[in-house]
Amino acid sequence: MAESMNGLKRTHRCGELSIANAGETVTIMGWVQKNRNKGGLVFIDVRDRSGIIQVVFEEGSTDAALIEKAARLRSEYVIAIAGTVSKRSGAVNENLATGEIEVIPTELRILSEAETPPFPIEENSKTKEELRLKYRYLDLRRPDLQRNLLLRSRVATLTRQFLSEEGFLEIETPILGKSTPEGARDYLVPSRVHPGQFYGLPQSPQLFKQLLMCSGCDRYFQIAKCFRDEDLRADRQPEFTQIDMELSFVDVDDVIDVNERLLAKLFKEVLGVEVALPIPRMTWQEAMDRYGSDKPDTRFGMELTDVTEVVKDCEFVVFKGAIENGGTVRGINAKGQGGMARKKIDKLVDFAKGFGAKGLAYIAIQEDGNVKSSFAKFMTEAQMDALIRAMNGEAGDLLLFAADKNKVVWDVLGSLRLELARQMELLNKDEYKFLWITEFPLLEWSEEQNRYVAMHHPFTMPMEEDLNYLESDPGRVRAKAYDITLNGNEIGGGSVRIFQDDVQERMFEALGFTKEQAQEQFGFLLDAFKYGVPPHAGLAYGFDRLVMLMAKEDSIRDVMAFPKVKDASCLMTAAPNLVDTKQLDELGLALKEEDLV
Repeated sequence: MAESMNGLKRTHRCGELSIANAGETVTIMGWVQKNRNKGGLVFIDVRDRSGIIQVVFEEGSTDAALIEKAARLRSEYVIAIAGTVSKRSGAVNENLATGEIEVIPTELRILSEAETPPFPIEENSKTKEELRLKYRYLDLRRPDLQRNLLLRSRVATLTRQFLSEEGFLEIETPILGKSTPEGARDYLVPSRVHPGQFYGLPQSPQLFKQLLMCSGCDRYFQIAKCFRDEDLRADRQPEFTQIDMELSFVDVDDVIDVNERLLAKLFKEVLGVEVALPIPRMTWQEAMDRYGSDKPDTRFGMELTDVTEVVKDCEFVVFKGAIENGGTVRGINAKGQGGMARKKIDKLVDFAKGFGAKGLAYIAIQEDGNVKSSFAKFMTEAQMDALIRAMNGEAGDLLLFAADKNKVVWDVLGSLRLELARQMELLNKDEYKFLWITEFPLLEWSEEQNRYVAMHHPFTMPMEEDLNYLESDPGRVRAKAYDITLNGNEIGGGSVRIFQDDVQERMFEALGFTKEQAQEQFGFLLDAFKYGVPPHAGLAYGFDRLVMLMAKEDSIRDVMAFPKVKDASCLMTAAPNLVDTKQLDELGLALKEEDLV
């Protein structure tokens, strides 16, 4: 039966006690992690978010009734203990921060009993994620998830502190906003007061933060909830959090400077990791050519090599065909993998096909210098030697080649490079390699829409020297846009914004907007620009992803309190759910018959 904590006041959290507290009278409260009953000697491990402390009930030093009560305790009972901190009589437990001490109790109260949990509350649980997410309130008791939430809170607090000291104002922007069809799908909220009309939940505070610059706020930030109705993967959720910021009267270097100092502070104070400043920068074009990715992982080499010129005269039809169609031939060198079994190479070929490759050509250089190749018979000896030299091939190396349009070759080799790094165990989670990617293309061609679309958003400033190409050669125009990447992950991105009417009008035309369409979707922002708009720029971090990398986790679900699963449902609350007809009637909505099955 549950008891009251009346008259008891917690003096310490469990993990806060140390040998320095020996001899002190303390009161701790928490959950029973473990109960070991040795008959006349009962050991209780008590857990809270700070850690675990051992409590010892022993004949001779503890009242017999208290020992009997302790023997009845079960896992996850919530208890209060009053007692004295003592140096351990037995061996020190090196696995616990409190392993030198124990508490000798004078009082035990059972504040809440517990049913047997559906899985053990323990570090690095092997329980299936679906079950853990169904009982997320139990899952969150696990020490590793508690640490992740603590780290997340610490990062948020330090971010607020740093940006406030840099003159930023923390300002909240609306959640119920205007839906715009550009970009990912919006989550829609029907309006009861305005039948047939809908709010869109924000994919980012982009338009509002630009309005704040028009309002003279100068520097804004917000830790903002954002929503996107898109397919999920390990690092995506339908609702997620951004560290969002915008600055007036700045250019690219100003935004990069303040964010480099922010990152250095976070990694130093949270992880004890020194971030060398300035963080290296690389243009988008260089990143794609060298790594096949606009978020390259630079913890290892294995860079792409363009061998188009080397093989242009060979008789290998795959290479020849790609070059004749305006494509390129590029390769990567997997050092020390020349002895890879043919079956494993075939698996790499299948992997490459998953990213658009028609195949994968290879040269395996054996340790004795002999060469095995899928296309050697189409090459002269001199051509093969030249190709191996161009790839810096040595005995024991595996050279892999893709030939196609640039985008396909980049996608294939960029992904293959990461897969090989995983197989070769080249990815060190204790190493943090930051990189700025700059000068993105302003526009990218959409095969689906048969037009150019904004690579970032319609308000991104083109580089001044490329403005003349906006109408004649839109794909050539670079943007004043920048991403900050970490270990192959984009953790943040932003741009300088367009603030001149004529440039914005040309941008909308390049995107296929009529003046009427632009006014319909973004009129409130365009109207604000008529009254004097400062040059401004900004950046937003994927907060969940940043914390995930700092916590060395593989999924953002492990750093969010209540995440959703791949179909955007919550296993704990069973959201989304059907609502009753009365609610639908109030909103003027009716479900299609097929949705009622």
